[in-house]
Amino acid sequence: MNGLIRAARDGGIVARRNIIGVRRTPGALVTGVAQPIIFVLILAFVFGSALGGDDYREFLIGGILAQTLTFNSSFTAVYLAKDLQTGLIDRFRALPMSRVGVILGRTTSDLVTSALSVAVILACGLVIGWRVHTDVGQVLLAFGLLLLFAFATSWIGAFIAMSARSVEVAQSLGLLWLFPVTFISGAFVSADMLPGPLRAIAEWNPITAVATAVRQAFGNDAPVGFETAGGWPADNALLYATLCCIAIIAVFAPIAVLQYRRISRR
Repeated sequence: MNGLIRAARDGGIVARRNIIGVRRTPGALVTGVAQPIIFVLILAFVFGSALGGDDYREFLIGGILAQTLTFNSSFTAVYLAKDLQTGLIDRFRALPMSRVGVILGRTTSDLVTSALSVAVILACGLVIGWRVHTDVGQVLLAFGLLLLFAFATSWIGAFIAMSARSVEVAQSLGLLWLFPVTFISGAFVSADMLPGPLRAIAEWNPITAVATAVRQAFGNDAPVGFETAGGWPADNALLYATLCCIAIIAVFAPIAVLQYRRISRR
């Protein structure tokens, strides 16, 4: 118990330090803010008319939220690798700090970037016609799931940073897996519209589950003509998405900390 309290305390200190750094260099948030706006505008207006018009624009927002929070894990990878490369982590190692707290501070502080991205996407969505058709409770549930998902994917970024030897490698590895994982999913179209084995992958993809759960919470139905995804993951999207988040944290948090301890022993 003392170890958990110490990790939470040290993680809070590191998170506060990282957030102060973001406040002093707001330019670092440009990518996290501009990227989702570009995706929303391109997909809504270049492909939107062919995929369902206004209905597709409402359907799109849930997918953009899931995709953007997944992409934000690359920020965790890059900034943590930068801390390693510049020797900041070496200074932390010289202090009587929890090993978990150092990484926990980064993954927690990166929630600020993710929360800002969510706010920007929803503001952009309101401009293009997206609306909520449910109650406040459902909306709060959606926000809670999105933050949990952002926290979970940031541990993937932490593992990549601990495995990479430089910022450049962390940046490359951090982006390499994102495109297939986000595009072979139900983020932009129904999973049942994908061909062959890609459909099965998309149906069980955690990004599909998060996008579907958020759409259900906002009351954003699929456009007319879209095939409706079926099966257990679609019928229990919120439960499946939550379980996926817990599983990602359970897998990647221990191996990220293990990698950090290996680095500490060098």
